[in-house]
Amino acid sequence: MSVNQQDLDPDSSTDMEDVTNAEEELIKECDEMWKDMEECQKKLSLVGTETLTDSNAQLSLLIMQVKCLTAELSQWQKENPEIVPLNEEVLVTLGEEEFQKLRHDLELVLSTLQSKNEKLKEDLEREQQWLEEQQQILESLNVVHSELKNQVVTISESRILDELNTKMHDIKEYKEKLLITLGEFLEDHFPLPDRNVKKKKKKTNIQESTAQLITLHEMLEILLNRLFDVPHDPYVKISDSFWPPYIELLLRNGIALRHPEDPTQIRLEAFHQ
Repeated sequence: MSVNQQDLDPDSSTDMEDVTNAEEELIKECDEMWKDMEECQKKLSLVGTETLTDSNAQLSLLIMQVKCLTAELSQWQKENPEIVPLNEEVLVTLGEEEFQKLRHDLELVLSTLQSKNEKLKEDLEREQQWLEEQQQILESLNVVHSELKNQVVTISESRILDELNTKMHDIKEYKEKLLITLGEFLEDHFPLPDRNVKKKKKKTNIQESTAQLITLHEMLEILLNRLFDVPHDPYVKISDSFWPPYIELLLRNGIALRHPEDPTQIRLEAFHQ
């Protein structure tokens, strides 16, 4: 119910009628609520005291609402409703109270926002300080990196090639030295058969029959070259220049291997594989 501000007058009879009408409407609303509650109570009394299950959870919620409404109705019945006179002074007072309440709520919100802003400022300051420290560390690392980079000695390609050539030359010299030493060892300990013959006549006959024999050193050289030059077919045909005792020596000591299908061919054992 609304009344224009121009028609409000506390001393007029119209105001009294409005107050009476408002009181009657309020009493009428209370009676209707009471009737609704009585109907709900009747329905609940018909249900009985059975234990509620999940299927009637809605009924349990309605019971709780009825209890709340009953308590609220009892409280309202104990109090006498005060009819607020609808005049300008009362409206202004109510407006001021609402305004003060709204102002208080807004002040609480403002205080909360200010505290959050302060916390955010502190977090921002900490993050900025951490960023500055990281930047200083990065600058220090860059300085150290530049210093180390300047200290590194640049090695030219020519210097590397010279070192490799020197090493290869040393290896070749060492290889030749080993071959010479091996040859001297083989010549001293594994000579041709005509060197051990003392009798002149016998020596002459052997020289005629062994004129084409090669030394053990030469035999090993032939087998070694064949092994590396033709690795897929390293076998060498046994010729008359190969002294049989040396062949047997190589085979028995595992230095040479005979061909599995052709006994007239031998090969050097691949010790490097």
